[in-house]
Formats: sequence, C-alpha cells, structure tokens
Amino acid sequence: MKKTRLLKNLMLSLLIPCAVLLVLEAMALGKGLRLFANADSWKLFFRAVANVTLTTFALSINLDSGRFDFSLGAVSMLSATVAGTLAQQWNVGPWPMLAIAVAVAALLGLLHGGVYVLTRIPPIIVSLGMALFYEGCAFAFTGGKGVSLVTRLDIIGFSTIGHYILLTAVAVALIVLLFDYTRFGANYRALLSGQKIAVETGIHEIGNALGCYAVSGALMGVVGFISLANTGSQQMALNFGSIGVMFTAFLPMFIGGWIGRYINKRVGIMLGATSMALISLAFARFNTASSVQSIVSALLLVLFLIYLNNEFAILSRFRKKQDAK
Repeated sequence: MKKTRLLKNLMLSLLIPCAVLLVLEAMALGKGLRLFANADSWKLFFRAVANVTLTTFALSINLDSGRFDFSLGAVSMLSATVAGTLAQQWNVGPWPMLAIAVAVAALLGLLHGGVYVLTRIPPIIVSLGMALFYEGCAFAFTGGKGVSLVTRLDIIGFSTIGHYILLTAVAVALIVLLFDYTRFGANYRALLSGQKIAVETGIHEIGNALGCYAVSGALMGVVGFISLANTGSQQMALNFGSIGVMFTAFLPMFIGGWIGRYINKRVGIMLGATSMALISLAFARFNTASSVQSIVSALLLVLFLIYLNNEFAILSRFRKKQDAK
C-alpha cells in the first residue's frame, strides 16, 4: 500500500514537466526541429534549470513569509560585479570567484534584512529602496562600465553542463537540509503556521528573518556568478532595470507548490523550474521574439493560477462526467 502511494505521488509530481516536454517536443517536430538538437541545447537547458531553480528558491523563502523582495536582481548584479572585478584584480579562478559572489550576496541580503528589521517599513517598500541602492552601488563600483571577463577563458570555461548540474544539485540538497532538517527550518515553518504563537513559545522572529534574507542573497550570488561566467560580462542596470530577473520565478514557484503536495516542496520547485527551462529552450529553438515570450509566460502564469483557484470545482465536474459514463 505504501509503495503504491509513493509510486502514485512520484507519477503526479512528474506529471507537469513530462507533459510540458511532450507538448514542446511535438511542437518542435511539427516545425521539423528537435528540442534537444545538440550539446548547446542541453547546455542552455541545464543553465536555465540552475538559474530558475536558485532564483525561485530565493524568491519563495521570503515570499512565503509575506516578504516580497524586488531586490533579487540587484543583489545578483552587484555580487557578480564585485566578484568579477576582484577575480580580475586578484587573478583567481572560477571557484574562488563563486565563493566571493556568494559571500558578498549573503552580506547584501543580510543588510537588506537588517534595514527591514530596524525600520519596520513594509518589506515591499524596503525591497524597492534596496534594489535602487544596490543598482547604484554596482554602477558606482565600475563607473558604469560593467565587468568584462571575455579574456578569462578559465572562468568562462566554467559554463559546462556538469557544473550546472552540480550547482543545482548542491543548492537543492542544502536548501532541503536547511529548511526541512534543522532547527532554523523548524522555526521558519512554525513562524509560517502562526507567527504570534511561535514568538510566544520563544522562537526569535528577527533572527529567522535575517537568516532568510542572507540565504536568499547567497542563492542570488550563485545566479549572478552563473550569468557572468556564461556571458563573460555584467552590464549595469538602473531605475529598477534589474527587477525583471525575479519574474522568471513566479510560474515555477506556483508549479512547485502544486507538485509539493506529492513530494518535497523544494524538489517540487526544482521540477517547476525544469518545466520553465523546457519552455525557455523551446523559445530559443523556435526563435521566438522576446515580446511574444513575455506574453506567453504571462498567459501561462494566469492560466495556472486560474486552475489553482478553481481546482476543486474543475476536478468535481470531471469526476461527475466520469461517473456519468
């Protein structure tokens, strides 16, 4: 009985990514293409899985607690800018550069959390201010020139399928360990269930919030590193130009929440990110215009939210039709 339930849960958790793969592969064949045509296609797919998974983790950690964070893209940009600049000055390889990016991003997240805790201004307002501040810092740090590593073949060479899989696997394992098997994670879940009761039982809300901001920042540091190592350059963005990064995480976050009913929620988010990575690969293979990509992504998000909001009614109607037959 237990094995049957586990098998059923596994099949349901893989339902969405498998369905997305089949539909997109069928569309590609209809155009005379293959979704995974060569090594570059696989590389693009696994890079998208890594980026979207980490970004979704970073967004969901605070969003689940009611703290909307617009600064994720700015944290990614500033940490990559600092790490890339120092890597050139100190002549270090990709792994030290990654460590610098994660450390800087964690400190930026901690600073953001500290401002929120001290001011008690609504988190969405604080995040907008911090996004502008970090964008300005990145611009000032490089004089608006950005960072270029096109001559650093050792760092650019980091962009391989194996490294993307490694970073994704390590990130998922650490997030599962932190939020499901540690006291920090237990306190985090208790605060989600009932903040007032959790605080009255002795859980330190402020410390947990600061930890969440630091972990979220560290994840975006990895995202920034991946982007810089892949393109070889980090361009500057001002006036909320960095905010767009976070919008790639909404659909996989909601998909991951649905899949999380049948499997670990963090693994569900990775599967949701996998679905989004398949869609991104299809956009690239079909040479889809960026404006069309935005429209399709927004439409998919709206349709999935409509389904979630009406899921019980839809399933009840489906069961009635099945019983009538």
